[in-house]
Order: sequence, then C-alpha cells, then structure tokens
Amino acid sequence: MNLKSLRQSFNRFYTGKRKTILRGTLTGLIGTALFAGWWFSSDSNGIQQSVGIEPPKQELGALPIVQPTLKYGFALDTFQVFENTIHSGAFLSDILLRHNLSYVDIERLASNAKPVFDIRKMQAGKSYTVLTKDSTQRAEYFIYEPNVYEYVVFHLQGDMEVTKVERPITTETKTSAGVIESSLWKTMTDQGMSFELADKMEDALQWSVDFHHLQKGDEFKLVYDQKFVEGKEVGVGKVSAAIYKTGEKEYYAIFYDNGKESGYYNLEGRPMKTSFLKAPVKYSRISSYYNLNRFHPILKYHRPHYGTDYAAPYGTPIMAVGSGTIIAASYTSGNGNFIKIRHDETYETQYLHMQGFAKGIHAGTHVNQGDIIGYVGSTGLATGPHVCFRFWKNGQQVNHLSLNFPPAEPLSEADMPAFSQLRDQYLEMLKNVEPKFVVESEDADTSGVARVGNP
Repeated sequence: MNLKSLRQSFNRFYTGKRKTILRGTLTGLIGTALFAGWWFSSDSNGIQQSVGIEPPKQELGALPIVQPTLKYGFALDTFQVFENTIHSGAFLSDILLRHNLSYVDIERLASNAKPVFDIRKMQAGKSYTVLTKDSTQRAEYFIYEPNVYEYVVFHLQGDMEVTKVERPITTETKTSAGVIESSLWKTMTDQGMSFELADKMEDALQWSVDFHHLQKGDEFKLVYDQKFVEGKEVGVGKVSAAIYKTGEKEYYAIFYDNGKESGYYNLEGRPMKTSFLKAPVKYSRISSYYNLNRFHPILKYHRPHYGTDYAAPYGTPIMAVGSGTIIAASYTSGNGNFIKIRHDETYETQYLHMQGFAKGIHAGTHVNQGDIIGYVGSTGLATGPHVCFRFWKNGQQVNHLSLNFPPAEPLSEADMPAFSQLRDQYLEMLKNVEPKFVVESEDADTSGVARVGNP
C-alpha cells in the first residue's frame, strides 16, 4: 500500500467515526430532554406538594371578557364602520354608490323603502352609519336616524329589506321651579330647563296667564314627565301640574284624564280652557297696545289703534285664539295679508300683516282653537315683523285684554273624588320643590338675568 492509499483509508475511517459520534451525541441529548420532561411532568405535583406549593388553577372567571359594542342591534366590532352626516344636496344614491351598490340595486332599495320610510325626507345634518365586512365589496347595512326616537335599517344584500326600529322610551316624573327676573324663557333656560318645557308650561297656563305681562319676582313650579332614550334626556312629556304666582294671585293647572276627555283644570275642577286664548302668538312681546289716540309710526299723525301688536320674528306661527269659521283671508294695502274669523254671533277676531297664510287656509275654512292660520310678517303698513290682533264684540272693536269671560262648567260629581286625590298628590310635590336661581358675576351685566340662591 502506498502513501496515497493509506491517506485515503484514514480519511474514510475518520469521517465515518465523526458522523457516528455526532449521531450518538445528538441522540443522547434528545433522550435526556425527553426523560427530563417526563420526570418533571410526572413528579411536578409531588415536588410542589412536598414543598407546600399549590399548583395554579385557571378559572373561567379569571379570563378577560371582551364586551362587544352593540348598536342598532349589531355587534359593531365585527364590521368596518363608516359614520357621517347627510350633506346638503346629497342623495341616498350618492352615499351608496361609494359603498359599491349599483344604480339598479339603489332603485330597488328605494322601492322597498316606500311603505316604511320616504327616502326623500332624509335631511341634511342627520346621522347615518354604513356597516361592511370588506370596504372593497358591497356594504351590508345602511342605517339612518331621522330622530332620537327611531332609526331605519336598509339591508343592502339579499332581499334588500327596509325596517324601522323604535327605541324604547322611559319616563321619569320630575319637578322644577323658578323666579322670573326677565322673560320666562330666559329664566328657564338659564337654569338648564329646555325650550320644550317652557313651551309646554305655557300651553298648560295659556288660558289664565298672560305671558306678555310677566313681572319680575313672579314664581312658577312644575311637575312634568322627562323622557329618556338609552339613559339620555331626549324630550319632555306632558306637564302634569303647574302653578304660576304673580303678586297676590296664583294660577294652577292640573292635568286630568277620565278616559273620555282630558285637559287642564283649576283647583276647583273647572276646565282651564276658555273660549279664547290670551294671545295669538307665543314667544313674543306686546309692542303696541289698544289705543284710541296713538301716533302712527308710518303715517305720522294720531289716529285710533284698535288692536294689540305682538312683535315676533318673521315666520313665527300665528294661532286662532278660538274656534270658528274664516270669513276673510285676503290682502289690503293697510292690513297686508290678513285673516278674519267669526267665532259665534257675538265675537270675531282679525290678524293683520301676515307673511303668509298656512296651508289650506281660505275663506270658509273651519279652524279650532290653537290651529296655525298663518305666519308673522310685515306686509301692509308695518315697520317690522308683528301681528296686529283685533277683537270684535257685537260688531265693535274692543280691547281684548280688558275682557272677562264666564268660567266653564266644572267636572261632574262622579269625577271629583278621583280628581281631588290626583290634585292633592301634585300639590304636595309642588310644595316640596324650591325655585333655583342663576348666579351672575359682579362685573357681568345682570340686567334681566335670574340670580342664584334660595328665595
């Protein structure tokens, strides 16, 4: 054997041995690891018990629970959510085209919606939500909220069903009170009460209190229903009881429903509703009184003013102060747009300078007390928006603020026990509520603002 052959034999031997050694080492390491795993798994409890260690227990309650975000009856976490508001001039098709619906599908959806919701009534500024699994594909749902009380779900796949869902409403009886420093509206809103509550208080007392002659220091108290949707205040229900105190006079309104008729009554059970309202407009002020020797602001000479002027913003609704038949709905250069109503053989009323008439109003139309007949304007001889209200008795124009009408008949004897019980319950609630005031800083303009503290 030469030297070259000897070297090749040695190399083959060395290489074989090295592979055998490596395989053996690797096999030993794996075996050791498996044995150790078996040993510790089988004896771990015994070892832990021997040193007094309790093995950890995994309880179901210890695991984190993720609460899904639920809205509109959907788990929003399972969708891609797009929220926005309707822009001015936008159409439903403008929105849905961006979410991969075709014109054909949108037309079908609009047709399906007709018995449920008129898509033409979608308003700018209202909220909507689009739900989709994949924004590159056709969306699953479109949800529109016309108001806080309900929402409309448009199913964008399958049968393209449209459903309207009414949110559950809860009510809570609440009380409020205040002292007038300027206007009723400012006093109430300064104390965090809503315009709606002020409006409904005025409705309850509109036959007995002239809200255009409020005095500083007048007091009011209310019992009313507050509406809630999903825990948030959303509106005011009925005012169940109200008291308004001005000077030495107190006016009460108690709501009572005997199942056949309902309305507001005074403490003796007489209906608050009289033949005529105190005024034809709300949220206004008297800018000129009945005056037989008034200086006319346009004609610049003295002449009788047979009406009472109520100044209010353009477009403020004008109400019929009593039920009757319209005998004139016309225009003259002096009166502008005007309406005249015959209530009975004795009384007529007239409303001048209107911006326009309400829909369906014309001569021969019968109207009920409180119906909207037109809107405040400044047509004819007028310096600004107001309604000149005139009251006729036996063919003569009179000052309606000085008229007294006979009281209505009270509730029947059969109704009085139930009414008295309800009245006393509300009176106790009114007794226990104290007026609130709004504090103004010393350097603020405190004119016409309610103040803070106890009376």
